[in-house]
Amino acid sequence: MVQPARWLKNGRDLLVRRQSNIFSAALVIALTYSVSMVLGILRERLLVARFYNCCREQLDVYYAAFRLPDMIFQLVVIGALSAAFIPVFSEHLAKDEKEAYHLASSLINFLLAFFIFLSILIFIFARPFSALITGNFSSSQIDLMAQMTQAMLLAQILFLISNFFSAMVQSHQRFLLPSLSPVVYNLGIILVVLGFSSSLGIWSATIGVLVGACFHLLIQLPLVLKLGFRYSFSFDWRHSGVRKVARLMFPRTLALAASQIESTVSLFLATSLSAGSLTIYYLAQRLVDLPVRLLGTSIGQAALPTLSAQLAQKQVEEFKKTLKQSLDQIIFLALPATAIFLVLRVQLVRFAYGAKSFPWVATIITGRTLAAVAFSIFSQSAVQLLVRGFYALHDTFVPFGVGLFAVIINVSLSFIFIKVFNLEIFGLALAFSISNFFNFFLLLFFFQRRKEKFLHLNDLYYWGKMSFASLIAAFSTWAMMRFLDTFLFETSRTFPLLLLTIISGTFGLLAYLLSAKLLKIKELSMVWLIGHKISGWRKTIFSVEEIIEPRSETIAGG
Repeated sequence: MVQPARWLKNGRDLLVRRQSNIFSAALVIALTYSVSMVLGILRERLLVARFYNCCREQLDVYYAAFRLPDMIFQLVVIGALSAAFIPVFSEHLAKDEKEAYHLASSLINFLLAFFIFLSILIFIFARPFSALITGNFSSSQIDLMAQMTQAMLLAQILFLISNFFSAMVQSHQRFLLPSLSPVVYNLGIILVVLGFSSSLGIWSATIGVLVGACFHLLIQLPLVLKLGFRYSFSFDWRHSGVRKVARLMFPRTLALAASQIESTVSLFLATSLSAGSLTIYYLAQRLVDLPVRLLGTSIGQAALPTLSAQLAQKQVEEFKKTLKQSLDQIIFLALPATAIFLVLRVQLVRFAYGAKSFPWVATIITGRTLAAVAFSIFSQSAVQLLVRGFYALHDTFVPFGVGLFAVIINVSLSFIFIKVFNLEIFGLALAFSISNFFNFFLLLFFFQRRKEKFLHLNDLYYWGKMSFASLIAAFSTWAMMRFLDTFLFETSRTFPLLLLTIISGTFGLLAYLLSAKLLKIKELSMVWLIGHKISGWRKTIFSVEEIIEPRSETIAGG
């Protein structure tokens, strides 16, 4: 009984301990994101297998039903959390823990009240709103979409509270448990669909969202309480932190409003095309989300508390060094991911969503759409960090202006590619990638114009070497894929297809690493560090400070 008790204690400690640097935190987030994203792909594969062939119109409705609840969630919650809450909460946490939690309670109450008010409006007018934002949906599809939208509003209320919990825990530099919440969310959907799809049909997926949202909230509650949070029914609008968050989130909310317009236009255009087009676009986006979240979101999310703490302590040079190193790491990892996704696009689609249950025509269209979206992997990943760099500086206006311009580019090109050039869903994906590149370039440009300038011309040359190594990776992946497909594997079956994808991708990645060594790209050492960290995962995760430390140590320990 000694050994199981020890395992139980280690497992419990693992969930509550502090990740003491950006790399360890990013690794924890990336590993848990990878599990979550694999489950997310399995979730989509399950939905495709159960519903695409028989009722793809209903599957389109399911994905469309997220639009209105997600819109108000992004505007009300994400605007506050991504732009303002963590930096402001971290400042107060360094001075007075009780005051910081008073601030958190006030913000939760204000935003929850506003969110519920908007949810009531959406609930009442769900059908006319659904008809307004969709293209060629039939009357029965609009009715179903309205009903699903009403059900999903409850899930977003749970997500509001849960995301505040995540932000508070991350401000204490505990990243594992918040990163596990998407894992249990996906598990909730998968379990309900597996158990009830035969009796409830597409509604099993919607109910699964509600169950998953409950899991997302409940898994974080014990750690939030252990860290000292005590909820209070306060609406302290005079609090300086509340006002600062409101001031900082306003331009971010405007930027998100612009991006929500972009997403809504994309929904309208996708639902104006043939049945299943929205599903195909969503499936391609889900695959690209994997490297973007593993690279951009994990590093950016892990870096924000450290960047905020460095600026709070007036360590400007350390801030610039952290930002540059993090950006170099993202680009070094994102460029070969882009290359490999472009080459193995069809294989990835077939393996992820099923060669048998997903028609060949749909596979080819999804592969082409994936190729167009994959061009944005490096820019999407880098934007995740750059935007957080601006937020750490308490500057939300530049990301707003740049984001608004990118939205205009996306919407304009989407209409041109679809209505003028008849590129259909491929045109929508291509417009998305081009607008993301402009977003990345302009954020970088405006960062360089600040006094916090952190890049020089030799960095562009350095990125050029990474790009060249990525081209070699793409060619190597393609050559190995063609050889295996021609001479060794019968890829009509799942296991040979998996082997071909893994071997080809690994060969391309090894070619990239060899090229990086020959070109003397210093980020190559990060790969060995990742291997070392993973091989010694107990030391990486367990040998960190105990929970509940003095606030000065919490902030300085990033």
